[in-house]
Amino acid sequence: MWTSMLLGLLCASASASAIQARSSSYSGEYGSGRGEPFSHSGLQLEGPITAIRVRVDSFNIAGLQVRYGQVWSDYVGGNQGDLEEIFLHPGESVIEVSGSYSNYLKTLDFFTNYGRILSFGKDRGVSFNAVPLDLDAVLRFISGRAGLFVSAIGLHWDTIPETTPATAEPASSVAGPRGGV
Repeated sequence: MWTSMLLGLLCASASASAIQARSSSYSGEYGSGRGEPFSHSGLQLEGPITAIRVRVDSFNIAGLQVRYGQVWSDYVGGNQGDLEEIFLHPGESVIEVSGSYSNYLKTLDFFTNYGRILSFGKDRGVSFNAVPLDLDAVLRFISGRAGLFVSAIGLHWDTIPETTPATAEPASSVAGPRGGV
């Protein structure tokens, strides 16, 4: 009897730990199946997302690059259009992403926990909106497909490990009531 009670308690404890540990989720892949696949999965170990660079032409998201901690990912996509770069404030994280696509990504909007919206591109095509399943999760890394343009994006959500330092460029603007601008 004691053996079955102990076994039941161990199973219940293991199940509870497994349920609590699942804070990660995936949204996407949004876009077409064209282009070469890319993934920034290993870069999340460098730290949280601290900056985003997006190259935009008249119609498409041509390329993108993300900084994790102090390390920039490889640039993916083409060289057409203007390069835009936005730094996140210390402690700021992406909590929602929306955008649009047809053959290629047309727009990307990154919503942060500080109330900022980092917008790139022009709104055309099929719209999408992505949020994590866990309310405490943030955007940890991206994946997708790219060639001359970024044709698809996948969004990987998880909580930020306690030991990860939040490093970013110093903000040049005054913080609002929630820490944003």
